[in-house]
Amino acid sequence: MPEFTSDVTVDDIAVRDTNVSSAVDEPVRAMILDMLADTARSVTEIDAELAGRGYDRTLNTVRHHVNELRDAGLVEVARLEERNGGTTKYYRANTIVLSYALPEDARAAVDSMARDLAPDIAALVADLETTHGDALERIADEMAPCEHCRSQKYETYLLLTILRRAFVAGTLRDDPVQ
Repeated sequence: MPEFTSDVTVDDIAVRDTNVSSAVDEPVRAMILDMLADTARSVTEIDAELAGRGYDRTLNTVRHHVNELRDAGLVEVARLEERNGGTTKYYRANTIVLSYALPEDARAAVDSMARDLAPDIAALVADLETTHGDALERIADEMAPCEHCRSQKYETYLLLTILRRAFVAGTLRDDPVQ
């Protein structure tokens, strides 16, 4: 049987988290995430903002979309306010979904910056594997539903998840994790 090989060099890794993907498959949910990135809002406020953007659905439909985002872990309750015998939940996004494409003429500059940073990242990952190797292996093993699936890139996904979250904690938060 012939062996298929490829001379393609891996330049990038696209991450597709199935929980996130299914939650943001509806374009309106990406709009809601964008709205909640800077300001906590109630479902009523989200509905009003969406109506201003031309999305005219029932309040229950908007509530459903917010609940889908909450169930996927992309939004959370920021605060509760009690008024007139009722409680209003205010939601905020805890995840940023980026759906951009680099300009074609930016590739060389981005590739150069990535090459410059690659040795530092390699050392960081090696240190992470040395310090937390047992935990990384245990988590990756738990991710594989069967022995056949063990060939998937669970370790790569796990390392990227850790690096992404560290990036957020180190650069986007006002209160970086120490």
